[in-house]
Amino acid sequence: MIANILVVCIGNICRSPMAEGLFGRALPGITVRSAGLEAMTGYPADPLAVQLMREQGVDISGHRAQGLAHWMISEADIVVTMDLAQKHFIEQAYPTARGKVFRLCEPGNGDVPDPYRQDLAVFRHTCNLIVQGVGALAERIGRIK
Repeated sequence: MIANILVVCIGNICRSPMAEGLFGRALPGITVRSAGLEAMTGYPADPLAVQLMREQGVDISGHRAQGLAHWMISEADIVVTMDLAQKHFIEQAYPTARGKVFRLCEPGNGDVPDPYRQDLAVFRHTCNLIVQGVGALAERIGRIK
């Protein structure tokens, strides 16, 4: 059973908060957290991420960035990363995570590019990838939940 999902990116202000919000909506009753490998601790989600999530009907305006901690890995049933490098880093830094770390767009064998400090078009492209990845993964999780 999957009860806890952890979503990870670099700063925890763009990609992972968007994915966290979308997973939370798609999988009510499941605990969803996000964190960053190099988190901008305490910072809110990027304004463009907030805007794009608002367009999706998801409010992430209250999000504050936090760094990845061992307890988060331990509590998570699955850990979702944005790219292969993040997946490998987590598996090496937290050996107990092996087998439960997945890239968000793993089925499509693709990474979700970091839109940090980019324009709205780049954020929108990243958001579209996250929407697709969350939709596909939430559907799979819903079948085994």
